[in-house]
Amino acid sequence: MDPTHLHQIAIEAMRSRGLLPVFSPQALQEAEAARLTGPERNGDIRDLRHLTWFSIDNDDTRDLDQLSVAEPLAEGAARLLVAVADVDCLVRPGGAVDGHAGANTTSVYTAAGIFPMLPEVLSTDLTSLHESQERLAVVVDMQVAADGTVSGSDIYRALVFNHAKLTYDAVSAWLDGDALPPAQMASVPGLEAQVRLHDTLAGKLRQWRQSRGALNVSTISARPVFKDGQLVDLQPDEKNRAKDLIADLMIATNGATARFLVDQGFPSIRRFLQSPRRWDRIVALAASHDVQLPEQPDALALDRFLSARRAADPAGFADLSLAVVKMLGSGEYVAAPAVADGAAEAGGNGQGHFGLAINDYAHSTAPNRRFPDLVTQRLLKAALAGEAPPYSADQLAEIAQHCTLQEDNASKVERQVLKAAGAYLLHDRIGDVFDAIVTGAAAKGTFVRISSPLLEGRVVRGFEGLDVGDTTRVKLVAVDAEKSFIDFERA
Repeated sequence: MDPTHLHQIAIEAMRSRGLLPVFSPQALQEAEAARLTGPERNGDIRDLRHLTWFSIDNDDTRDLDQLSVAEPLAEGAARLLVAVADVDCLVRPGGAVDGHAGANTTSVYTAAGIFPMLPEVLSTDLTSLHESQERLAVVVDMQVAADGTVSGSDIYRALVFNHAKLTYDAVSAWLDGDALPPAQMASVPGLEAQVRLHDTLAGKLRQWRQSRGALNVSTISARPVFKDGQLVDLQPDEKNRAKDLIADLMIATNGATARFLVDQGFPSIRRFLQSPRRWDRIVALAASHDVQLPEQPDALALDRFLSARRAADPAGFADLSLAVVKMLGSGEYVAAPAVADGAAEAGGNGQGHFGLAINDYAHSTAPNRRFPDLVTQRLLKAALAGEAPPYSADQLAEIAQHCTLQEDNASKVERQVLKAAGAYLLHDRIGDVFDAIVTGAAAKGTFVRISSPLLEGRVVRGFEGLDVGDTTRVKLVAVDAEKSFIDFERA
């Protein structure tokens, strides 16, 4: 399939879901003007350029949202600093760029390419924490105890400098002992020790969360592979040690951010995942592996089951993880009102994040690509400046609801374009039989995922009795790239 054709399918999918595929001329002009004016450097801004800041991200990522640096403390503790790109300093509230970001609320990552939330002159340049560039940032400064507890934290604005852009695959292979260290290790003094300390810290943070019931799952997503401008495959983009490292640091940062806003008496937007609606199905899934889970949702018991299955069947753990994640359901954004006495009111109504085992959790670490993070950044900066919250509780509730809606629409667009790409790859394989796992079973249809190529399709015949998490064999009966249809029947 020609990438241009796939891109047009993506544009039409965006529009059909109420997402804006292109920026208005006003937004592009406003973003370009930011290059000339630059960010305002008013207020209390610390100069932390001398610290050994670095980033770890995908090889091709250009919108870098965060850097980090750490130092060991006495008795196994450590200080961890995470710098988040100050996007607010160049995106004016109420402006054309802010309007586009508030409409889409997220960057959309499709097999046809990325539709960024912010114009690229910002997200991949002026507000990106590029290697060898100094940038303004909001720094979350945490003390991590030897047991992985975040025992204290502070937030402030700072000027930072990215000394090394590392990649997930290279760092993971090095940490696992399968490859030589990345080249920057030799040229940046102290970088090797930094990465090893980060790896140790991430492990402690993860163990502390898992002791409280955080779920240790491992899912995979599809990555399009092009050769000579043509789509040739959809391969699994699997998690690795470096991706887990960054995820653990960002979870700690998002928790510290939420608690800071509570302490300041500010409202906020929280990320919320309720207890599973389909716990009965998770119980049945565990029973099929001779494990009995409690009748009521119990994160600790579920994680023990998952950890045992990871050890017993590493090859099948991704499929098991996928089934559990589907039954956990989707997260959502909720507004948490200000609490006058400073007591935490997680998720707005005493609700937290079931999968992460965290009560206080606010997305804050990716303001280049998520609107809730940009809103949170504006709340943080207002609190630091001693100003009133820039959003009312009602405005935050409306933003949270809209962000949840658009996140769902963006996911549907991503799946639709991926299916269009998959339909093209499978057009000459009608009649072939595939091993599959059921990923959805509802009134709208029963869906399965096959592994080669990695994609989902609908079971149009023989789906009776199938439920999420079941494994089965399916035969490909029809594809339509234009309509993003991939249809199977039970074999």
